[in-house]
Amino acid sequence: MTDVLALVRAHLRDHFTRAGITAEPDEAGVTFLGADPIAVVRFGAPDIVALHYVSVGCSRHPMVDPAELVTDPVRGPRAEVVVTLRGASPTGLVRSVAVVAAAPAVEGLILEADALIDLESPLWQGAPFTAFLLGRSDIDDVVLPDPLSPVSVLSAVPITATEAAWVRLRGAEAMREAWVQDGVDTADPRRRAASPT
Repeated sequence: MTDVLALVRAHLRDHFTRAGITAEPDEAGVTFLGADPIAVVRFGAPDIVALHYVSVGCSRHPMVDPAELVTDPVRGPRAEVVVTLRGASPTGLVRSVAVVAAAPAVEGLILEADALIDLESPLWQGAPFTAFLLGRSDIDDVVLPDPLSPVSVLSAVPITATEAAWVRLRGAEAMREAWVQDGVDTADPRRRAASPT
């Protein structure tokens, strides 16, 4: 039997080593009632400005639409999420990352690029952000042996309630264009919200 999570971990270590992050990552585990545990692995180093928080556990099983009468326990999309932030680790972020990663098992959500995951509460202590906008990350897909589908590692960008409303109204790409136009650094935990027009 393929150990999907071991392959994901090895892939992540390889990716961040090639990016110059060779320090041993920190890891925390979060357990939800009735669901498999989710690990959140933090990659960073003292001389690296940004920290990367990556879920490991969501890809254990394929994501399935709960409306489907018949599901395939082998084939189907698999994903993990990565949040990149500058500065010290904010209190509560690990749990928020784990909530998103557990959502396919707990709530039947399919995590995919451009999805809006609204937690409706601060993503960490004192944060102005209440939702994540998912997108493609710079981490390549984790290729699994046939017939398993590859694992996509999706970026999860923290966004404010106002930005979430904008995404619902205009779409994810319009939000990203507004960030570029406004010069918004989405990895800054103290950033201002974009003001799209």
